[in-house]
Amino acid sequence: MAKRKGRMPTIWEVDDELWRLIKPIIDADMPRQRTGRPPADRRKVLNCIIHRMRSGCQWNRLPKELGSDRTAHRYFQRWARNGVLLKIWRKLTRACDELGGVDWRWQSADAAMGKARFGGITWARTRRIEAKTG
Repeated sequence: MAKRKGRMPTIWEVDDELWRLIKPIIDADMPRQRTGRPPADRRKVLNCIIHRMRSGCQWNRLPKELGSDRTAHRYFQRWARNGVLLKIWRKLTRACDELGGVDWRWQSADAAMGKARFGGITWARTRRIEAKTG
């Protein structure tokens, strides 16, 4: 990869140069298939996963033009379980470090707050489990 100057753009889709780096990692995880349904377009699936992670939307709210949300979710779970996403992250971190795109002195983590599924903490009377003795 060529040395870049300035800030890198936010990734929403995998371009050809990035796909050349990632494709061998994804292909290594795919089993050989002789029969059955052909596998999904893995680049399209990865674009779907990137959109989901960048936007924070629900899987079933992904734009239809990105492909099947079920397929993307199934691949995401498989790649997370098999360590494929970790290998991709490591490879891209090394590539960004070579480009001078990572500032190792300052790191930050971001977390999203989810909704309280059942309305948060509710206070209710504690049921008595045995008789009072005194």
